[in-house]
This record gives sequence, C-alpha cells and structure tokens, in this order.
Amino acid sequence: MAGGGFAAAEGGHARNDYGGGGGVTVSVVVTCLMAASCGLIFGYDVGVSGGVTQMESFLVKFFPEVSSGTQNAKHDAYCRYDDQRLTAFTSSLYIAAMLSSLVASRVTRTVGRSAVMLIGGVLFLVGSAINAGAVNVAMLIIGRMLLGFGVGFTTQAAPLYLAETSPARWRGAFTTAYNIFQVLGALAATVTNYFTNRIPGWGWRVSLGLAAVPATIVVLGALLVPDTPSSLVLRGDTDSARVSLRRLRGPGAETDAELNDIVRAVEDARRNDEGAYGRLCAKGYGHYLVMVVAIPSFFDLTGVIVMAVFSPVLFRTVGFSSQKAIFGSVILSLFNLASSLLSSFVMDRAGRRLLFLAGGAAMMICQLAMSCILAGHLGKHNDAVAMPWDYAVAVLVLMCLYTFSFGVSWGPLKWVVPSEIYPVEIRSAAQALTVSIALCLSFAQTQVFVSLLCAMKHAIFLFYAGWVLAMTAFVAAFLPETKGVPLEAMRSVWAGHWYWRRFVRDAKQEVQVNCL
Repeated sequence: MAGGGFAAAEGGHARNDYGGGGGVTVSVVVTCLMAASCGLIFGYDVGVSGGVTQMESFLVKFFPEVSSGTQNAKHDAYCRYDDQRLTAFTSSLYIAAMLSSLVASRVTRTVGRSAVMLIGGVLFLVGSAINAGAVNVAMLIIGRMLLGFGVGFTTQAAPLYLAETSPARWRGAFTTAYNIFQVLGALAATVTNYFTNRIPGWGWRVSLGLAAVPATIVVLGALLVPDTPSSLVLRGDTDSARVSLRRLRGPGAETDAELNDIVRAVEDARRNDEGAYGRLCAKGYGHYLVMVVAIPSFFDLTGVIVMAVFSPVLFRTVGFSSQKAIFGSVILSLFNLASSLLSSFVMDRAGRRLLFLAGGAAMMICQLAMSCILAGHLGKHNDAVAMPWDYAVAVLVLMCLYTFSFGVSWGPLKWVVPSEIYPVEIRSAAQALTVSIALCLSFAQTQVFVSLLCAMKHAIFLFYAGWVLAMTAFVAAFLPETKGVPLEAMRSVWAGHWYWRRFVRDAKQEVQVNCL
C-alpha cells in the first residue's frame, strides 16, 4: 500500500509498525488504561452476582423458598440452588447486554467510541442505584437490565478503542488491559462480598450498590479520552484524526503513512457501502463470519462464565460454608489476575495460537479431573449435601488451575483476537455480533446452569471438556497467527492461510501480501 505502511515479512505476511510510529508513549498508555477501565463494570458484575445469590440475607428477602432448603437439597447436593427466578436475577443482565451491543455498533459510527463508553458507564451507574434500593424481584431485574445495557455498550466499544489506538507491535498487551481490568473488577467484587456477607439483613445492598464506584471511573475516563483516529476518519474528521494519532504516537513520530493507510481503509469501506451486517454475508467475507460465530461460541462453551458467576454456589455445593465459599471465589480472582498479567507480557512474544492451544489443553485436563472427583465423592458419604474436606479442597485447587489456564489464554484472547482480525468496513458490526453472541450464550448458560448441574451432576464438566477439545482443534486448524500485524494489513494473514486463502485471495489482498 502507498505510504510505506507495510513491510514484507517471511511467509508473505505484513508485519510490525510504521516508521517511527510504533513506540509506546505516555499518551497512549494513559489513554488505553482509561479506556480499558471499562472492563471494571463487567468484571464487578460477574464477581458480585454469584456471591450475592448465595447470601442468606438476600435469599430470605427475595427467594425464601431457596433459603428454606425446600429445593431437594437434603436429597441431592447438586440441586440446592435450582430456582429459575434466582438464576433470572443473574441472567437478565446478559440478554440486555446482548441487545444493547447490537445497537452500540450503529451508535458508534455516529458518535464515536468514547461517547459509547460514556453512555455505557451512565447506564451502569443508574442500574447499580436501582439494585441497591430494590424492594422486590421486579426492581432487581430492572436494575440488572440497566447494568446489562451499560455492559453491552462498553464491551462493544472498549476493545476496539484499544486495538485502534495501540501500536501494532504491542497491540496484544494493550488490548489485554481490558481483560485485566475486568479481572480487577471481579476481584474487587468478591472481596466486597466477603466482608458484606457478615452484615446481617442488608449486606447484599452494599455489594450491589458499590457497583457505582467502577461505573463512576468509567464515566470519568470516557469524558477524558479522545476518540480513535479510525473512528474520527470514519466520521469524516481527518484533521482531528491526524491530531489524535500524533498525540498517541508522540511528537517526533512519523504518522503520515499510518494515517494514509487508515484513510485508505475507510475509503475502501465507503466504496463498498451496502451495510456492514450485509457485507459479512457477502463473498470474500465468509471467514470473518465464521470467526464472528466461532470465537464467542467456543469461549462461552468452555464453561468459564458459569464457573466465574456461580463459583460460590459450586463451593457451597461441595460443602463449603457461605463465608468460605466467597473466600474461595477471592482466591480464584487472584489466580485470574496473576494469569492475566502474565498473558499481557507473553502474548506479543509467544503469539496468540500458542496460548490458545496450551490453555485449552490445561483447561480440559482440569475439567476431567473435577468431574472424576465429584462423581466419586459428592453425595457418596454420610452427609449427602457435602463431600470430604480433602476432596472439596482438591476441587478448589483444580478450579484455580483451570482459572489460571483460562486467564493466560482464552480470557484475554477472547477480547484481543476479535478486535484485531476484522477490516474497518465491518469492524464495529463484527465486534457487535461477536459480543452479542457471547452475551446471548452467557444468558442461556447462566439461566440453565444450575438446572443442568442438578440434572447432569458431575457430567456437566465432561460436557464442557468436550467443547474445550473442539475449540482447541478449531484454533489449531483455522485461526491464523496475528501477532504484530498492523490492523490495515490483516487481510494478508487470511490470504496466506492454508485453508482460507482459497476463499479470500484477490488482487487487493495480493498487493498486501507482496507489499509493493
């Protein structure tokens, strides 16, 4: 491409950065950290909801039938929390987030990514206030849906913001920051639950109300960060895009080549302006559509969402007390944080595929081991609603190892890879669909997981292990390596792939592969 933005690499892949524009500056670090803080609200909700749903004070007020233990608890440990209204409290957020993420893609093209993040933060702030003051289940659901609208807007915009502002060489590390903030939010929520669980009667209100803190951080951050150069060019403001890019890359950086490639990519999108969603189904875009569906589907079918949300419930099921169950969730959050930080250091060195494959193998082993322990010991001894302490601790250890493996691999990569593989003409729409599919599956799983646990018992982990095997095989065969490739050159990666090249190679992509 003109401008000298891309350089040829071994194997025909475009690689690395624009001359003098690939460094990490204070401006890009601050901007990306503020945008990545959007992960706090999603993480806080994932961490807080599971802990609250097993608090006695919360159950007594809203779900007394669960609290009284009439749900076959004395007969089957797996069915202790099997109540559809209780799971609807958790799952309602995800269906609202799914709908709002689809709307957010269109709003983004009009008002920009930073404005969408601001809208999401405000909605989450309002929802947290309603939940804290709830007096009935209807208020809880309304508050949860507002939280979901906020999550949907921010999860659509923030990863793309990070991918579009960070240098190509370190894009993985910067985009991983969203996942790190999500883990920090979950850790803050589980620690909050640990202390509020001791407050009789209204401790759950404190846990739900403190969601306003990360929401306020997101609102302030969105007010302070500028829009991305790609988003500004997409809305016709090239001059502002030039200023934004110079600020991000540093005063001495040469940004003309990078800006020219951004403008060229946007102009190419406008020349083919039949609609981003329709374009996903057009010839030459089928590989993107496969990834739009496959990545979020495999991510959710690992079972990690339900394990993260319902980890206190799982720990109660195997015999932990309420306080120890929440403390177990705190330990899981710490493992998740450590693994996410590790991933941010190794992702741009080891590559995406290696982390996907290694993490998937480790996750599968942990799930198989958990299934074996539960099959042999839960409900098999004198107390039908517990299991021997040593085996309960073994379940905790395996969940920690599972969480660590996930945090190094699928946790951050689920946000990194979709944000970087799509061309600009479909980027917002594809990201919206990716997020929406993930949230739709999260809704379905959080709504039925406790019932599945009751029905399938230990085999639920065999079910998820099978999906982990399938997703690992899919990544090995069909996902190309994208480490260090500039966003505007990403088509060349697909054109050089052993399978996808027969569908996507054309004259324009040949130019990117050969790079003049």
